[in-house]
Amino acid sequence: MGCFWCSEALFLRFKGVKEAVCGYADGKTQHPTYEQVCTGESGYAEVVRVTFDPAQISYVQLLEIFWEIHDPTTLNRQGNDEGTQYRSVILYESEGQRKFAEASKAAVSAKFKTPVMTEIKPLQVFYPAEDYHQHYFKKHPHAPYCAYVIGPKLQKLEVHAPAPLTQE
Repeated sequence: MGCFWCSEALFLRFKGVKEAVCGYADGKTQHPTYEQVCTGESGYAEVVRVTFDPAQISYVQLLEIFWEIHDPTTLNRQGNDEGTQYRSVILYESEGQRKFAEASKAAVSAKFKTPVMTEIKPLQVFYPAEDYHQHYFKKHPHAPYCAYVIGPKLQKLEVHAPAPLTQE
């Protein structure tokens, strides 16, 4: 979904999301660093691992949020963030998640004139990103990226939220 700072901030706005951890997934080496991932050669994507309470928010609702808060039709790009590390990908952990992800992709594909580029793959490995990436928007709301990229997406979310938001 692009930069994990943005994805983390957006997912954390929903009731039932207990945790959103910035990290790296689907790459070639063990324990990658941000610098390695930024080269685009590590194979890793910047991702957010979402832990949720299914009594408050469903996996299907999380998928709806995923489709709503980024452009799944761009290959390896979200806004000015460009490279394979910014690819659109859903990494599932069960056969049930895979089926829901595939069905949601098919449904959302009908809404776009261009192909949906989102990959759906099993999660092989996840490494949490360095501590300074966690809760980046909360720590730095006035940093340029936060103010000009994340802020407007949060405002859009207030109007078009596909699930109940927290009061933060």
